[in-house]
Amino acid sequence: MKVLMVCSGGMSSAIIVKAIKKEADSQGINLDINAVGTGVFEDTLKADNYDMALVAPQVKHRFKDFKEIADNLSVPIEVVVPMGYTPIGAPKVLKQILNTIKK
Repeated sequence: MKVLMVCSGGMSSAIIVKAIKKEADSQGINLDINAVGTGVFEDTLKADNYDMALVAPQVKHRFKDFKEIADNLSVPIEVVVPMGYTPIGAPKVLKQILNTIKK
């Protein structure tokens, strides 16, 4: 599975992404997850074959814009679940990813 997370600059999400990847690895799940800033979201989503996109809480006010981009590329997109945007929230976000990709 390949997931792209968008946040303000991509830096704060790097910590969350690392925790989600660690959780996936501990469960034996093959997950490639990356974080990018809002300025490169569209180009990155277009350039690679992502299975899903996640929107970090600090940019959820732009969800409509991100959703339009993702919909045009047939990529499911969601805002990170409440309490998921912390290193200890990684299991919640991984569950969200798995549930969304299974749809």
